[in-house]
Amino acid sequence: MKLFKTTVIVMATVVTFNITAQNKTLASAFSQSYDYEAIAKYDAAITTFTEVYNASSYETNLRLGWLHYLAGKHKESVLYYKKAIALMPAATEPKWAIINPYTKLENWNEIEKTYLAILKLDVKNVTANYNLGLIYYYRKDYFSAKKYFDVALNMSPFGYNNMLMSAWANYFLGNKNEASVLFNKVILYSPNDKSALEGLSLIK
Repeated sequence: MKLFKTTVIVMATVVTFNITAQNKTLASAFSQSYDYEAIAKYDAAITTFTEVYNASSYETNLRLGWLHYLAGKHKESVLYYKKAIALMPAATEPKWAIINPYTKLENWNEIEKTYLAILKLDVKNVTANYNLGLIYYYRKDYFSAKKYFDVALNMSPFGYNNMLMSAWANYFLGNKNEASVLFNKVILYSPNDKSALEGLSLIK
């Protein structure tokens, strides 16, 4: 029995030592990557993870997604962010992050899907609602644009962008009274605002 206990203690000590050593190695890789990032040596920052990369590590995939984005390797960035999303599906952090390389790749359909995924987790997020509204607005889908602008506007009623874009969406939907009210609120926020004044001139 005593021998068994001794064996268990030795094994536990070995496992703890291995985990601690791995953590130190990973921590060193992260630390070095920050140093390289600070001097814009992004490829060097990426290579610090060569020996320690673990596909099941959320933090490492998230970090590599960011570093590949900085290095201009946007397709690779997307791949790492997708791995992070798969590992932590309830997190909005990697979903916000993946929008950066998608934007560089001009992959608006994936950006739309990503904002919708964020809103499933954070339904009243002002930024996600506003940016999704912009996507629909520039597609001239003013009905859908207004739906998301309205959420952003309700959360931040005196936010410049929310008021202005809601005003234009209402204008193109033929809601002239609503548009006029919002354009005038924009003037309160930004006197002599060119876009708001243009909108008001079209309504008169």
